[in-house]
Amino acid sequence: MDSALYNRDILRLATSLVAGHRLTNPGGTAEVRSPLCGSRIQADVTTDADGILCALALRANACALGQASAAILTQNAVGTAMTEITKLRDGVAQALQGAGDMPSCWPELALLAAATDYPSRHAAILLPYDAILSAAAQAKEKV
Repeated sequence: MDSALYNRDILRLATSLVAGHRLTNPGGTAEVRSPLCGSRIQADVTTDADGILCALALRANACALGQASAAILTQNAVGTAMTEITKLRDGVAQALQGAGDMPSCWPELALLAAATDYPSRHAAILLPYDAILSAAAQAKEKV
């Protein structure tokens, strides 16, 4: 295990997810998988008419980086517009590719920058964003 990549802070975040957490009556639910690493993230979301994330539950069967990314979203994303979640996902993807700085709106995102040199881990980090966006799209279709 690479200690620069899987450091104490990443592992702390990864273990902070509540196993099996579900929303009682989600507006949308989605599961996404990474064919590259086999990680799987399930998301339940509730959004309001303005596209603001009102409630979120994420379940992760992923590496520590995917779990840490999911934990960062779980701790910070409620109250955020889905358009902003899309921008954050794109910003994280660009930062991981070395094409910009990691978004600074949530300080914990800086911990994921260590994965820049590990392209095989990028998909796991982005998977929670994809799950939320997919679940929100499903919720929007129901309206």
